[in-house]
Amino acid sequence: MRNDILKKIISILTLMSLLACMCGCSSAEDNVPGEDRIPVYYINNEETKTEAYYVDAIVDSPDAVVQKMLALLSEKDPNARYKAPLAMGFKVLDYTLDDGVLVLNMDYDYRKLEFTTEVLVRAAIVKTLCASGAVNGVYFTVMGEPLLDHSGFEVGEMNSGTFISNDGNEINTYEEADIRLFFTSWDGNYLIGVYRNKFYSTSMPLERFVVDELISGPSGQVEGIYPSINPQTSVLNVNTKDGVCYVNLSSDFLIPYGNVPTSVSVLAIVDSLCALPAVDRVQIMVDGVVPETLESSYEYNDDVVITIEEALEMMGSPDGQ
Repeated sequence: MRNDILKKIISILTLMSLLACMCGCSSAEDNVPGEDRIPVYYINNEETKTEAYYVDAIVDSPDAVVQKMLALLSEKDPNARYKAPLAMGFKVLDYTLDDGVLVLNMDYDYRKLEFTTEVLVRAAIVKTLCASGAVNGVYFTVMGEPLLDHSGFEVGEMNSGTFISNDGNEINTYEEADIRLFFTSWDGNYLIGVYRNKFYSTSMPLERFVVDELISGPSGQVEGIYPSINPQTSVLNVNTKDGVCYVNLSSDFLIPYGNVPTSVSVLAIVDSLCALPAVDRVQIMVDGVVPETLESSYEYNDDVVITIEEALEMMGSPDGQ
């Protein structure tokens, strides 16, 4: 009996020592990135952002790596510097790892998390697991059912890029936004408005988020909707003042993508941004200069805007008209 108790105590102490060694973040000096170190993300005490603490990379089977990372994400900090994302009042019931995609099944209490807290928890978990080398994507379920966002849409598979703002900073609090993005018809001559409800990091302006989403193109293969901007385009800067949104893009923007003329790409940006309450007009610059081929600024223009039904009808007609 006494030997059994002793064995249990030794096992617990061994596990605690393992976690302490893996964390390697007992001091600020130890918490530094390195070639053989990977980040584990926790939540600051104010629940406004994630914070990375670096550990030595784990060399093991993918399933064993996942187990160890989940253990780290569950371990509370004895110095109370941060909150562990898997110690926030819910439990991971089970998980499956298949071809690099990890499905985490949470209990019902996961749904009780506040919106901003839930996003941060999700971000910390996804970014940690995807940095481990064993996971390419993470899919959340609650009691076996797909996780839904606050609009009732399935969240779907996520990776580390889902939660990194384009300026490279760690995410802060999130806000929901209803945005309207304009993509093109199959022939590149018309624009089709697509409504999306998404959350974005407040570390970037909403206007920048809209332009980034436009450049990323339509999500999935949606019939009748095609990219409106050259995907090689880089966003140099976006800011809004006195109702005018100034968008500074790389020179790739002037290179037509497929059969989409630059004039239509310009209107895609203008109409998408003018759908925001704070934007009345848009000025587009390339490498900091307004090209001679563009106007000084634009306002919303629906001359080439059609519905998805009209776009599909044109695709099916013999002459495309």
